[in-house]
Amino acid sequence: MAASKDHGCLERTRKFAALIAVRGDLVKILHKLLKRRNKFDYIIIETTGLADPAPVAQTFFVDDILQEQLSLDAIVTVVDAKHVQQHLDEIKPEGVENESVEQLAFADVVVINKTDLVTTSEKNTLKLRIKRINGAAKIVETTKGQVDLDDVLNIKAFSLQKVLEMEPDFMKEEGQEHLHDESVISVGIELEGNLDMHYVNMWLSKLLTEQGVDLFRSKGILAIEGSDDKYFFQGVHMLLSFGCSAEGMGQPWDPDEKRVNKLVFIGRNLDRAELNKNFRACLASAAA
Repeated sequence: MAASKDHGCLERTRKFAALIAVRGDLVKILHKLLKRRNKFDYIIIETTGLADPAPVAQTFFVDDILQEQLSLDAIVTVVDAKHVQQHLDEIKPEGVENESVEQLAFADVVVINKTDLVTTSEKNTLKLRIKRINGAAKIVETTKGQVDLDDVLNIKAFSLQKVLEMEPDFMKEEGQEHLHDESVISVGIELEGNLDMHYVNMWLSKLLTEQGVDLFRSKGILAIEGSDDKYFFQGVHMLLSFGCSAEGMGQPWDPDEKRVNKLVFIGRNLDRAELNKNFRACLASAAA
């Protein structure tokens, strides 16, 4: 996203915002942003939680115009204090990278989030493990993602030399990157219509109970029958939090807006067809 720093807040500029997937149209988008250089102070590129940061970082060194006009300030990795250890412990097939370890290794700053969900001993153990993986990274502790922008913006922490020492193949062309765990997938669902909240709760509860260990991330925007509020949820494994526009999260549904529910699940061994079928059964029209 294009962002300006003002009174410690990120001003999200929708017109220039871009949530970019790795290997997407990143170069094209950055070139377009450069034409509006006076509209923002920083460009923040958010990748998916399981993405390899290397391809994004490479972009700033393989394109002459970007290399001349932009500088990569830092790679920031956000860590879930409650659940990251199990991902660091995962045994991958031979030749397959552990994405969690890789993200920590590349990080200039590691933000340990949800520190309120672990004990002091657990937090300190995690910090020691992070330091063993990447002793040079700055560690920032937080809850609910509240971070001082001075800790993550304009810190000039990225070092190409450091990355090349860690991974000599960093500057190689696309197609030569490491293999990743193909059992981990992302499932996106879009479905128009109003939902029965009772059935949504039952479905999500059952899903988290049965597949919570393999469900790394979940998030969604929901339209609930009988309410003009937008409902939001996000979860990590078996932890799930709900909110709605009545509580100050986003805006309610506009009268002329299509009420389209949008969900994303990231995890291992997810059944795309089954998730779609069971979510569709939560429609108020189906439950009637």
